[in-house]
Amino acid sequence: MGVRKHTAAEELKEAKKLKYFAKLNNCPTSPRKMRLVADLIRGTKVDLALSVLRNSPKEASGRLHKLLLSAIANWQSKNEGVRIEDSNLYVKEIMVDSARQLKRIRPAPQGRAHRIRKRSNHVTLIIDSKIEN
Repeated sequence: MGVRKHTAAEELKEAKKLKYFAKLNNCPTSPRKMRLVADLIRGTKVDLALSVLRNSPKEASGRLHKLLLSAIANWQSKNEGVRIEDSNLYVKEIMVDSARQLKRIRPAPQGRAHRIRKRSNHVTLIIDSKIEN
């Protein structure tokens, strides 16, 4: 590995230490349905996002609620001794990317077959604290 690549990798590691995030890989929900719920909480405060996800009827909201709790736990492990209420946490970024598709076949009329694509997704959630002046 060259010197330039090595320093870039070191910088990425340092930047990753400053971020508080959680990832959910291979979630068996279509990315489109997950994005509908992710758009509800993007940019909101953590306590408001938790209540929105708790009260949403969609199945994806339960998975995102658990993911947000995991991101908060990751924040707590890096900031011991700091109260969550005083830190003013908010959802900085939430990205939903498509993952692998399971391809299945369903019988169709006249001896044909239709392909069914069972989609899944990857979700990355980043939280941060707002600094008030």
